[in-house]
Amino acid sequence: MSHVGVPRGAARKRRSLALLTTGVLTLPVLAGCSSGKEEATTSIVPQDVAPAARTQVADGGTVNWAIDAMPATLNAFQADADSATGRITGALLPTLFPLDAKGRPQLNPDYLESAKVVENEPRQVVLYRLNQQAVWSDGREIGAPDFVAQWRALSGKDSAFWTARNAGYERIEKIERGADDLEVKVTFAKPYADWRSLFSPLYPKQVTGSPDAFNDGARSTIKATAGPFRLRDVDKESGSVTLARNPRWWGSPAKLDSLVFKAVKPQDRAEALTEGKIDVADIDPAAAHRITQAARDAGNSGPPAHGPGSGTTPAAALRSWALAHGSDEDAAAEAQSARDEQARAAKAYATEQNDLRGYVVRKSLEPAYTQLALNGETGPLADDRVRRAVARALDRQQLVDTVLKPLGLPATPLGSHLALAGQPGYKDSSGALGGQDTKEAQALLADAGWTQEGALKKTDGAKAGSEGEKQTDKKAESDKKAEEKKAAEDKKAADEKAAEEEKNESKKDDAAGGEPAKDDGLYIVGDDNKPGEAEGAVTRVIAPAPAAAVQSVALLRQAGRLGETGTSEGAPARVTAQDRQPGGAAGAYAPVGTAAPAQAPDAARGPLGKNGKPLSLRFVLPSGPGSESLRSVGDKIAAMLDTIGIRTEITKVSGESYFRDHVASGDYDLALYSWPATAYPATDDRPIFAKPVPATDGSLLVEQNYTRVGSDHIDQLFDQAAGELDEGAATKLMKQADARIWAAAGSIPLYQRPQLVATDKKLVNVGAFGFGVPHYQDIGFKKPQAAGAPAAPRK
Repeated sequence: MSHVGVPRGAARKRRSLALLTTGVLTLPVLAGCSSGKEEATTSIVPQDVAPAARTQVADGGTVNWAIDAMPATLNAFQADADSATGRITGALLPTLFPLDAKGRPQLNPDYLESAKVVENEPRQVVLYRLNQQAVWSDGREIGAPDFVAQWRALSGKDSAFWTARNAGYERIEKIERGADDLEVKVTFAKPYADWRSLFSPLYPKQVTGSPDAFNDGARSTIKATAGPFRLRDVDKESGSVTLARNPRWWGSPAKLDSLVFKAVKPQDRAEALTEGKIDVADIDPAAAHRITQAARDAGNSGPPAHGPGSGTTPAAALRSWALAHGSDEDAAAEAQSARDEQARAAKAYATEQNDLRGYVVRKSLEPAYTQLALNGETGPLADDRVRRAVARALDRQQLVDTVLKPLGLPATPLGSHLALAGQPGYKDSSGALGGQDTKEAQALLADAGWTQEGALKKTDGAKAGSEGEKQTDKKAESDKKAEEKKAAEDKKAADEKAAEEEKNESKKDDAAGGEPAKDDGLYIVGDDNKPGEAEGAVTRVIAPAPAAAVQSVALLRQAGRLGETGTSEGAPARVTAQDRQPGGAAGAYAPVGTAAPAQAPDAARGPLGKNGKPLSLRFVLPSGPGSESLRSVGDKIAAMLDTIGIRTEITKVSGESYFRDHVASGDYDLALYSWPATAYPATDDRPIFAKPVPATDGSLLVEQNYTRVGSDHIDQLFDQAAGELDEGAATKLMKQADARIWAAAGSIPLYQRPQLVATDKKLVNVGAFGFGVPHYQDIGFKKPQAAGAPAAPRK
């Protein structure tokens, strides 16, 4: 609800205007990198669906389920399919291997008796044996012709079919009838590990048999279905899709008479709940809080202790009464009008809270994660050192706590791009990049040429790392060596003095709550006008020694007070586009105790720059209701980057244009958005992390890799895993790929998204499903507690 999500496979290949420049990562031991958190130490957050046996569920009734908007199409394989498409078709069409509560694909006995790989050589062959009772709503048996038609439509060989993707289907060589009509034999031209992902949902051949039927016929209707419900009506005027119990369904019959999906905007759902228009709805934390408060207030005779007017102090109330009853008629009338308006608002709020007592909040973690995306195509973030510095500056635990702790959900930073905690194969590979470390972040920026003095001084026109810089006056090089020698001679005495001072200052800081001394600061060698540095000469800085960098940045953390972050709510789109400096002079930091010119504490955290250009990143965030959590996280990220000298320009744009006009088009430096989880990372995640390639017209093909960061090695690992039929070996390859993705620092996973669902208190087997999928036939109203009492269908 409060996050921007990206549906898998729903975006066509997009082109940007520039080529990606990437370096080769030299990471020979990434396969073994880990923060030490393996599968055994992770657990999944359980579903919260009020489970009940079918015998406890009443027959009949209607449930109104909120969706964001009317689906643009009912064809799940088209580019504009969305979450509403998936929710509706889930009740209408076969899913051969739905996910269980732990995110594992499980054979669906309603459609399959068995499905397994029966041959590996010379070709992989999968044999499906169908449930002999499985039929379409028109009475025809589900069989090989439906598999064949869907394969031909999605194989990519016929461009007349407008498909969003063809992953897996292009590997099929042929499909044929098996020993009888119940068997379907699928032969692959290339091995395919994720074969269970295919044919879900399975459409009837009437939909996939021709381009016209596929492209247009299934957008607003489906000619035949095969689920516990059938499609009864699509009413665009009222914004509703109505499903009715399927009389031809061979499985356990649906408990409900009908299921109605209603288009209700997220910001309007609290009101729709109070008016009784919907029974099930994904909600935001604010609405969840109101429902929780309503339940807590049940039984109280007085007005709620929250809402309009609840914050009025006795003094303010007395003042308002005095004004309303004073001798100044105009002031009295105005005060009385305000009192009446507040009373009406309080009464309306109390009524709404009373109505909300009929609902309960079901909560879990959604099978999706939110990430910080770093656009590596142009600007400072084209340098992998700057991207890694951004990542190392983040306190991910603090960001996770911001979103999940107030909701009472487990708050653990996500350690993988390719699996969520509790899923088979999950491994925390964030160690390939490293955790929060201000010292390392500063050192990376210095190595990339971004220094405090770089924000103030310009060179004579030559770029850092250019031929002009390499041929700088030899005297400057000599000066640098002299500085190094002097620093070495002074080091012992300085370190002894620094150790004593640090010990004393530590005691003072402990007593003063950690306040830094006024002369604490970061001293950059090369910024004190040493002899021999003529005005206008190119500044040469010494490469930082690790120990010096550690000590100096420790001072930065002590002295760091958050600076102001520039915010531009309605500013026009403008992306920082600094030239990438592949070499770059590194900054040199003196250890504590090194003689330094007097400077204000704020100088230690001043902005960084290069050749007079400040290091500034454009952070694009969505505006409007429902995005509060993202904006809160974004503000915290900006503050964290500010402490290491990176300035952020926060630009808030409308939710409608956020993804299309900014993320997908590459018009950002930093952005927050989400990806859904999958049981098939080798297939579903490959386009998200595929290395962008140049097109013949000079543009860039990015697939769904909106960070524009990738490598050939990552692509190779995905390809190997997709063709590896040994599940253990495939999982190992995916872990190696995830470590490489972490090291590339194009996207930083933050947290698994919260899932908050409001449901009618009497409903069972529905709510926050987590990884699992709804069993639509089991959803219904719980029978009265009295044994043998007749069912009382609602509505």
